[in-house]
Amino acid sequence: MTTLPAAADVAPPISRAAIVRSVILAIALLYVFMVGVTSMSSGIKALGKGAMDAYLGADLDPFLGLLVGILSTTLVQSSSVTTSLVVGLVGSGQVDVSSAVPIIMGANIGTTVTNTIASLAHASRSAEFKRAFAAATCHDFFNFLAVLTLLPLELITRATSGTGILERGSAILAEITTGASGANYNSPLKAAFKAGVKLVKHTLEMIGLEGKALAILMIIVGVVLIFASLASIVRVMRTLVLARVERFINRFLGSGGLVAMAVGIVATAAVQSSSITTSTLVPLAGAGIVTLTQVFPITLGANLGTTLTALLASLGASGEGALAARQIAMVHLLFNGVGILIWYVPPRMRALPLAGARWLSELASRSRTWAVAYVVAVFYVLPAAIFFAGRLL
Repeated sequence: MTTLPAAADVAPPISRAAIVRSVILAIALLYVFMVGVTSMSSGIKALGKGAMDAYLGADLDPFLGLLVGILSTTLVQSSSVTTSLVVGLVGSGQVDVSSAVPIIMGANIGTTVTNTIASLAHASRSAEFKRAFAAATCHDFFNFLAVLTLLPLELITRATSGTGILERGSAILAEITTGASGANYNSPLKAAFKAGVKLVKHTLEMIGLEGKALAILMIIVGVVLIFASLASIVRVMRTLVLARVERFINRFLGSGGLVAMAVGIVATAAVQSSSITTSTLVPLAGAGIVTLTQVFPITLGANLGTTLTALLASLGASGEGALAARQIAMVHLLFNGVGILIWYVPPRMRALPLAGARWLSELASRSRTWAVAYVVAVFYVLPAAIFFAGRLL
């Protein structure tokens, strides 16, 4: 079995008191996150039906929706932030599930940029960079292939039956997990989230805001709370469990298939960031400690693990939008799950994203300029140029 140098094993122990403080802080930050999602959703609802139609309405081209997901995620460096915002928009009734499906897919692509950028740190050493870049871009190729497969399938089934296959499957899962009365049941947790929103609203009203200005500022405050709380949760959990996560990954690095995938899920759920999990693997691959075939299933597990954030965000939705919020969170889960069934489970299909990563890493190792151009063009310049050109036409 492959083992890491014991760097993570010699990490200073964390005292029990520090662990308790970190856990309490993480729970408090999670509450702030839920208040942020609920505040944003409440503010959008207060703007009135159709306020987002000019930007994310039902007439938004699915390809442009995909680019929205890519751009927003690459800019904030977190698919969790993007998917949480989408859940809030859907839960508020401003964006329907069908319009949000391509945005969720785009967020999956956008999140791969972090570990691809991390691989550029190895650019000064050719062989090491080639291995690191391949380990990073296998994530890219999986998401590209999953979108190329599932977005057309979603659009075809939507055109022929009125509902896309992911939209239909997610609706079934949302019904099962929410329950028949889930949209109307006011749990103690939702009451606590609403209390936080009332505090935010009351504070803003005290400075003289009302009407549309109040709604807009509630949206802004909600987005800030989401971004800040998620960033803080990641920082707290990284301090608390990162060394243990590294040891956990190291212990199962020789495993493949479902075991390695489970490692990725657990590690990502623990640190609340797929980027941390995947970026941890990049230097290990660069050093030759792990192979591309060992990295791949852990990366896919990280993709599944990051869907937990959207599911948590959907808990903040209430009323008529609760079911739709849960549904779009389930779309995220289904997209990754079905993508794995197509592009990992059959060995011949699994070989394609790995071959793509090896080919691109070979090209990048010959010229570092190609690597930088790939990151800038694919994740920033081309999505932005196509999106804005599409909106102007």
